[in-house]
Amino acid sequence: MSNVVFYLLDETAEAHNQPAHFALACLLATRSYRQKQKCLIYCQNQQQAEQFDELLWQLPNDAFVPHNLAGEGPVGGAPVEICWQPPNQFNRPLLINLTDTIPVFHQRFRQVIDFVPALETLKAQARERYKQYRAAGNQLDTLPASTIISESNDG
Repeated sequence: MSNVVFYLLDETAEAHNQPAHFALACLLATRSYRQKQKCLIYCQNQQQAEQFDELLWQLPNDAFVPHNLAGEGPVGGAPVEICWQPPNQFNRPLLINLTDTIPVFHQRFRQVIDFVPALETLKAQARERYKQYRAAGNQLDTLPASTIISESNDG
């Protein structure tokens, strides 16, 4: 059983041509790294994975997060690994889901983070994921995205 947290996004605007949940996922990956907790970012496809990888490279120097695409980087991967296919190893406690479905392997992680975008069609997909996570027996929480943003600004 995993603890699944959905973050409610209140922004429909895309920042720097990126979906709103990408920016929040960057903050969460940064927080995970600073807490010395490895995480896996699961993307819809290779193009989305590369887009997210590029976004992490654009973080300011003082916010750099060691990361790599699956199959690249050091043996065992960097603290933050980005993939678009099910991973070979499940040695990370945190999964950040950027796809529009629930990962079939999500229960191999202690914590799963997912997002509820503001756009109505994407919100409907998030509701469906929520139901699927609940049906799989996971513990569910829903928090406003502002809780992460304010935590990041505080320290």
